[in-house]
Amino acid sequence: MRLSQLFTKTSKTVPADETSKNAKLLIQAGFVHKEMAGVYSYLPLGLRVLNNVANIVREEMNAVSGLEILMPALQIKERYVATGRWDDKVVDDWFKTKLVNGTELGLGFSHEENLVPLMKKYISSYRDLPLLPYQIQTKFRNELRSKSGLMRGREFLMKDMYSFAISQEQHEEIYDKVKNAYLKVFKRLGLGGQTFITTASGGSFSKYSHEFQTLSEAGEDTIYLDRKREIAINKEVLTNEVITDLGLKREELEEVRAIEVGNIFSLGTKFSEPFELKADDEGGESHTLIMGCYGIGISRVMGTIAELFADEYGLVWPTSIAPARVIIDRVGESSVTIEAADSLYNKLIDHGVEVLYDDRDIRPGQKFADADLMGIPLRIVVSDKTISAGKFEVKKRTSTDVKMQSLDDILKDLAVKE
Repeated sequence: MRLSQLFTKTSKTVPADETSKNAKLLIQAGFVHKEMAGVYSYLPLGLRVLNNVANIVREEMNAVSGLEILMPALQIKERYVATGRWDDKVVDDWFKTKLVNGTELGLGFSHEENLVPLMKKYISSYRDLPLLPYQIQTKFRNELRSKSGLMRGREFLMKDMYSFAISQEQHEEIYDKVKNAYLKVFKRLGLGGQTFITTASGGSFSKYSHEFQTLSEAGEDTIYLDRKREIAINKEVLTNEVITDLGLKREELEEVRAIEVGNIFSLGTKFSEPFELKADDEGGESHTLIMGCYGIGISRVMGTIAELFADEYGLVWPTSIAPARVIIDRVGESSVTIEAADSLYNKLIDHGVEVLYDDRDIRPGQKFADADLMGIPLRIVVSDKTISAGKFEVKKRTSTDVKMQSLDDILKDLAVKE
């Protein structure tokens, strides 16, 4: 992508009502546009990041036999009446609407009631199980407060996966498999050392559920962390019983703030019973299916990373989700400089490297500042000076060191997984 062809621009200003660091930086860097509180448009560079996050999640869900589908956002009232979740006293963050004929509909905040009737058409026997359908889709929640940027939206992108099992044993096997897959996801996203499995309330379905909490002072949750064991307890369930169950010691738990970036929990038969979702076992006996639910906030993760890794100059993206691995800053407008920068751009693309090319006719200082603000992992400068030296000026976003490297050296470094 050539920046001269990009319609977005960096900015020094943000909406007056925007208080979160992640949203401020994403707006200034031209990654998102704020439409209203809790609602953002994703611009070309921001969409690249969002898609990169989603693809990592997708790959790890596929690796545990997840099957991607896409369900409608519009939800049928009668199904939620059947489970008791149409009532605003039960679910207080519904967005509801009506068809022209007066039929009431909801905008999906979760999709159990949509998926279970669908699965009835395909599940009848233990041979059809276990099953792990998932989707990456926009969700809608009428939040009372949306002051945390991408970390708490009224419209947001989420991965929600649901498991179907014929026995508790089969369910627990799936549950543990997905728990481990989540750890892989957050490690690949650059959050591995800061994200911890956190015991939380299991509600009426199971004794406990598990959250994946990323340490941050901007977080809305308080958790109690055992750093040696790398596990935590949510404040809402911090009791002597829970501490004992987990084999922890109260004096070794550290109170910290955190952002919930994912959660997994058992649903029991709460949603399969109302729709009579059953399957026969090997002996022909019918069983109501046991379900689990597994969520990751794709846009929330993007906001969390923007919040955590930023510095005084701007965003700092992990290589795995950056909108490009390299930004080329062309300094100078001579034909020789243009030809050299164009050649480097094309060669990197030919080698499969995602590149932003700052070919704009603006001051070098502005180019360097924009590269830092956008958080691109590697900056390469092409100028009369570098051409004379027969090399390129190379700087990592997180380093102050500047190196002079040949194209071969650059390609060798880029081939190394970071």
